[in-house]
Amino acid sequence: MSLTLFDSHCHIQDPDFDADREAVYQRARAQGVGLLVPGYSMATSYLAMEFAELHDEAYALIGVHPHDAKDVSEEDLTELRRWSDSPKVVGIGEIGLDYHYMNSPALRQQEVFLRQLELARELELPVSVHSRDAEPDTLELLDQVPGVQGVLHCFTGSEEFANQLLARGFYVSFAGPISFKNAHALRAVVSAVPKDRLLVETDAPYLSPAPWRGQRNEPLRVIRNAEVVAAQKNCTTKEVFSFTMSNTYNLFSRMPRK
Repeated sequence: MSLTLFDSHCHIQDPDFDADREAVYQRARAQGVGLLVPGYSMATSYLAMEFAELHDEAYALIGVHPHDAKDVSEEDLTELRRWSDSPKVVGIGEIGLDYHYMNSPALRQQEVFLRQLELARELELPVSVHSRDAEPDTLELLDQVPGVQGVLHCFTGSEEFANQLLARGFYVSFAGPISFKNAHALRAVVSAVPKDRLLVETDAPYLSPAPWRGQRNEPLRVIRNAEVVAAQKNCTTKEVFSFTMSNTYNLFSRMPRK
C-alpha cells in the first residue's frame, strides 16, 4: 500500500503488542499509514531498530526516556551512536524531561537529555522530545544545543509553550488528547500552530482518541487525529495527510521520500 500518512510516534515494539504486532502493523499499512517507532530505553530502542529493519515504511528513533535516565551509562551513549549507522534509524528519541513522575532525579534527567541532544547534533539527526511539567528547563536545555531540529511529541501544553518551540524551529505533534471532549484549549493550540510545523501521532499503545479512549491505541488511529486537525484547520483530512507527510519528511530527512 502506498503511503498517505505517517504516525510520527508509536511504540509498536511495546509488550502491549506482543500478541498481535504484525496484525496491528498490517492494519495500518492497509490504510497507507507509515510508522515512526521511538525507543524509550536501550532495550526498546534496539527493538524499534529491529522492527524498522524488518518492515516496509517503518523507521526507528533511538534514545532513552527521562524515566530511565538514572540508568544511562557512557557505554549506552556509545551504543546509540553505533546503532545510528542503520539506515532505518532516522532520529534520536524519545528523550526529554518528566517532572511529573520523577522516576529519575531532575538533575540526572537534565544531564542525560543534554547528552542526547549533543549526540543528535553530532549525528545530524532530529530529536523527538518528551516534556511534562518541565517546560522552562526543556527550553533552556534546547537553547544549550543550538542547531538541533526536532519535535515536541504528544503536545498538551499551552499556546505560549508551542510558540516558544516554534521560535526555535521545532515542530509540534498532536495525539489522541486533541479529540477529548473537554480539550478545548488544546484544540485552540492546534488551530494556532502553522500547517508547515504540525505533525500527528498516536503514542500507541497509549492515549487512544475518542471514541476509543481508554482502549489500547494503535497506529491506524492516527487517521482519527488527522480528522480532528482538519476540523480545527478548516481543511480536508486529505490536506492534513498531505502537509503532515511533507513535514515528517522534512524533519526526518534520512527517510527516503516517496
